[in-house]
Amino acid sequence: MDYLQRALTTFNGGNWYGWKTHDDNGNKIPNKDRMQYQHIKIIKDGATIPSEADVNAKIQELKDAETAYTNARTTGKAKLKSGEDLTDAEIKALFGDN
Repeated sequence: MDYLQRALTTFNGGNWYGWKTHDDNGNKIPNKDRMQYQHIKIIKDGATIPSEADVNAKIQELKDAETAYTNARTTGKAKLKSGEDLTDAEIKALFGDN
């Protein structure tokens, strides 16, 4: 799943959106171009489309979390090799939540 879809699932309780198949002029949107913010459609009663700024902020949050996880794995491995103590984030990145 790409970042846009991962971000969208965090709003409105999950499965609330789909993708338009035709633009406002009735032209078919090619499948490769459909999964963009401007083509979101609501498929769940009561859901609202979040602002593009909110979606972009969530995407950045997801990317930052992924980077932090990757960095924690890298530093955790180095610390294991050198015998240093690991942080909780490094332990989680290396061994999971268990």
